[in-house]
Amino acid sequence: MSNKIKIIIADDEELFRKGIYFLLQREPNFEVIFEASNGAELVEHLKTTSELPQIIMMDLKMPLINGVEATKIIHKDFPNIRIIALTSYNTKSFIANMIKVGAASYLVKNASPKDMIKTVNEVAQKGFYYNELVMEVIHQNMISTVSSKTVLDEDFLTEREKEVLELICKQHNSTEIAEMMNLSVRTVDGHRNNLLTKTNSKNVAGLVIFAIQNKIITLDN
Repeated sequence: MSNKIKIIIADDEELFRKGIYFLLQREPNFEVIFEASNGAELVEHLKTTSELPQIIMMDLKMPLINGVEATKIIHKDFPNIRIIALTSYNTKSFIANMIKVGAASYLVKNASPKDMIKTVNEVAQKGFYYNELVMEVIHQNMISTVSSKTVLDEDFLTEREKEVLELICKQHNSTEIAEMMNLSVRTVDGHRNNLLTKTNSKNVAGLVIFAIQNKIITLDN
């Protein structure tokens, strides 16, 4: 029971919310621990509950506090909770905004149940899950915002840290990276923590954005 992925669903459309609940609860490694019908109810619950989720499935268009604002609040106050943005809108500006405010993944409401299950598992294991479209949007939108910044000092990151960062960006988890680099998982986690500190990132998704912004990795990699 304890190793199940704990999930909260936040969506004001009850029929859609119950549909997601049904699909998630069928998976043996998922447990839905709360449902919220708006962002205010969700934030209030997080502040008072003794059982925080690992993942929130967050509808972006909700009353009282919308999903974008709720994501900002949760990203700041509960940085370890990973948010999967649920939306009917697949526009690039919308995706870019959600990634900037701290979403770990982005799921369009007409996605298949299989896509949703995969997204939840990937986010739980790796901290984020960006498909090709999202990676392209980050690349296009965020390169332009940092073009005026100075390039990082060559020795800002060690070669080993750059290697780990590149593998993180390729969506490998710590265990996989440890095997590929012939290191212990603890050593990989140490490098990842150093990267988070050096780049002032709150989570793995922030590392990916940092890496693309500063041209440490490119999509061609």
